[in-house]
Amino acid sequence: MKTQKDFQHSPENAFNESGENQVPLPVLAIVIPCYNEEEIIEDSHQRLAALLDDLIFRKEVNSGSFLLFVSDGSTDKTFSYIKANASCHVKGLRLSSNVGHQNALLAGMHYVTNKADCIVSIDADLQDDIGIIGEMLRLYRVGIRIVYGVRKMRHSDTYFKRFSAQIFYRMMRLMGVRLLYNHSDFRLVSNSVLTELRKYKEVNLFLRGIFPMMGFSSAEIYYDRLERTGGKTKYPLRKMIHLAVNGITSFSNAPLKLITWLGLVIFTISLIMSGWAILVIIRGRNIPGWASITLPIYLLGGVQLLALGILGEYISKIYLETKQRPNYHIEEMV
Repeated sequence: MKTQKDFQHSPENAFNESGENQVPLPVLAIVIPCYNEEEIIEDSHQRLAALLDDLIFRKEVNSGSFLLFVSDGSTDKTFSYIKANASCHVKGLRLSSNVGHQNALLAGMHYVTNKADCIVSIDADLQDDIGIIGEMLRLYRVGIRIVYGVRKMRHSDTYFKRFSAQIFYRMMRLMGVRLLYNHSDFRLVSNSVLTELRKYKEVNLFLRGIFPMMGFSSAEIYYDRLERTGGKTKYPLRKMIHLAVNGITSFSNAPLKLITWLGLVIFTISLIMSGWAILVIIRGRNIPGWASITLPIYLLGGVQLLALGILGEYISKIYLETKQRPNYHIEEMV
């Protein structure tokens, strides 16, 4: 465990001399985004419900704590199971369409704001270790506002996924984006942070970059990632690439600056080559034609297309942000 910011005991979490908490136990909400998880939803529900019962029994959380399943436009029986098992400790949101993991998680966070003292977000496959939630709560009680669950290793991933993840995190850091290595969306967040999160009106959402940027007191807990018990991952290569591009373009303008420097370098090289060509002509030597003409054309054409692509990515984000359309629509609550 590594603490990122020094903190002090706050009045709301004060303890008396006998060690007994003077304030009511915190209400905990566990937010679980789901998309076509009918194969594992029952097992995930039972395991999380057992954890919640244990936390309530040991008086670590208030008896009003609950699970919130967010069905992200699932087309299978995921929401049917949630609806059949709804209770005072199990709630559900059904989004009208598939809006993506980040927006589904945001919908759950918006719903529980001011309904719980703190929340824990976790994926439905429960590959993240729910056993550390108790430790997260202990850090929350002494004043930490955000507790990140961070993977120790990535041994369970394929070589390609490990390599691409390392490239992504290094690129983000080079571009000045504050991002926790090997952290996904398994975290505890206090209600005060959720209240501040409502001020963010971004359509292109990347929560992994927003929370570190907010600057609240935080800590990290390391854990070993578990094997998936059923179903298949909802983050194939296409979605991973989209998430990476969204994260980079949402938090850094470094690609735009790179275009400027790339243009400057190519312009300088062109001036040098032009001077060399003039010198050769003055000396009366012939310049080989095909290679000296064709290769620069292809090089400059490729650079121009790359620059247009990067500019287009930022312009498309401006286009979406100016529309100010909602990130999600809730079709049903249970």
